[in-house]
Formats: sequence, C-alpha cells, structure tokens
Amino acid sequence: MPGRSRALRAHRALVAPALAAALVLVGCSGSEGGLAEQWEETSDQGFVSGDRSSISIPRAERTDPVRFEGITEYGETIGSGDTAGSVTVVNFWYAGCAPCRAEAPDLVAAHAEFGSDGVQFLGVNTRDQEAQAVQFAEQFGVEYPSIMDNQGGRAVQRAFAGQVPLNAVPTTLVLDVEGRVAHRVLGQLAGESQLRTLIKETLAETEGAEPEGAASESTEQ
Repeated sequence: MPGRSRALRAHRALVAPALAAALVLVGCSGSEGGLAEQWEETSDQGFVSGDRSSISIPRAERTDPVRFEGITEYGETIGSGDTAGSVTVVNFWYAGCAPCRAEAPDLVAAHAEFGSDGVQFLGVNTRDQEAQAVQFAEQFGVEYPSIMDNQGGRAVQRAFAGQVPLNAVPTTLVLDVEGRVAHRVLGQLAGESQLRTLIKETLAETEGAEPEGAASESTEQ
C-alpha cells in the first residue's frame, strides 16, 4: 500500500541517523567508570578513543606498586617480579585498534633506544588470541612481550585499574623502579618524543632528583 510504504520509509529515515549516532558513541566514548567496568561487562567492546591527555604523578603522591602476572603470546609467564627495579613501559593494546597500530612504531623506537639503559617494555593485549598478537609483533617489529589478558578474569587490567583510571585503549603507563605508576597517557601517543620525555624523567629519579615538571598535566592534540 502506497501510504504504508511512505510511512515505513519515513520511519527508517528517522531511525537510521539515531542508530548511527548511537554506534559512534559506543565505539568512541567511555563510561564514567572507565574500562574497568567495560571489561567486567563484555570482552567485545571496541577501542575507547582517548584524548591523548597525559598526567605525571610526583613520587610522594604515587600509590603502592602494582602487582601483576600473566602469560605472554609465546606461552611464557611474566609479571611485576620480572620488571621490579627497572623503569617499565606498559602499553595496553590490541591488534584491531587503529590508534594502537599507529603508535606501534613509536613504542618500537623507544624500546630500541632505552633497552640499553635497562628500561623494560611490556604490552598487555586486551582482546586478541596468541596468533594475532604474534602476527602484530612480526608486522611492526615489536621485540618485547605482551601478556594475553583477554581471558581468566583480566587480572592484569584489573590490577592497574585499581591504581589508575584506565579509560582508553591504547593506554601507556611508565612505572618507576618501585613498580608505581609515574606517568599515564590516555589514547594514542603524541609521538616518540613524548614517550622519550616521560622515560627520561622517570630514569632521572633514580639519580635522586625530582624531574622538572613531574607534576604537570597536559593534553596533546
């Protein structure tokens, strides 16, 4: 019937934009509770786009060391006991996350630069299976391991979510030599230079001086 067809087309015209807007919000926005709640609810969330904001926490204001352990994509057990005593970069990622892929070269470059200084790097894969993680590492030349934290209660993500409000993937943390969160970047790194600065500031702490600007908070566009 012509009248019914026109009404149906009008209904679809109204619903389609609203549905599209809802999907955009789901794919790019985090709830107030952050990813900790989303990990609780489902493992099928897309990435939550961070605003590239960074925060640095003065030593006197840092929380307790984060304790964690998990199995890497190569079947090896690794955790905070293996990184203790070293400045450590922890990057939360998964292969299908476009910002994760875009920032991978920056992480690889920083790993190559600071490995000789004893800085350790560790990925935390929040979604993939081992084969996907290995393929990603081979594609981007990632030589450091990633804990596969998409099963078994997401223990690593929960451990860090209890210390820092992780509400974006990717998220990059720099831990001090005691295993405490010193710096956090939500969303894609602004570049290798940003990560290099955060690592150098944290390394400088071991020499007994609070890095200049350690309490700063900024947003990179």
